[in-house]
Amino acid sequence: MTGNKPHSKGNSVDWSDPRLQSLLRRTENWKLDNRGTYVPKNVQVHLGWGASTGRPAILVWERDQVMMLETRFPIPLGEQVRVDEAQGESLRSVWGIVAEGREGFRAEDRANGVHLHWLHLR
Repeated sequence: MTGNKPHSKGNSVDWSDPRLQSLLRRTENWKLDNRGTYVPKNVQVHLGWGASTGRPAILVWERDQVMMLETRFPIPLGEQVRVDEAQGESLRSVWGIVAEGREGFRAEDRANGVHLHWLHLR
C-alpha cells in the first residue's frame, strides 16, 4: 500500500438545465420541521432568570444541547428560559437560550396559534 487515497472525480452538475430548474422550483415552498420523530412531552417554561411561574409548552424534540418547544405564545430571541419536565417523582430542569423561533407552518399550527422555539441548552 502506498498510503494514497483513491482519487474520485465528482459529478458535474449543469445548474441551468431546465429539468433541474423545474425540480428545484417545486421544492421552493416546502416547509420542513422535525416534529413527529420524537414523543412529545408536556413541560413548563419559565421566562427569564427570576420567573416563578411557568407556562405550559410541549417538548417536541431534543438532542445533544438543543431542544425544540411548541408553545401557544411567542418567546423573544435571546430570552433565557428554564424548562421543567416531570419525570415520575422528580423534576428535570434545564436552562437554555432561545436561538430561533417562528410561527408554525402547519394548518393546525396556524389554527391553534402554535409557535416553535429552538433552545440552545446551557
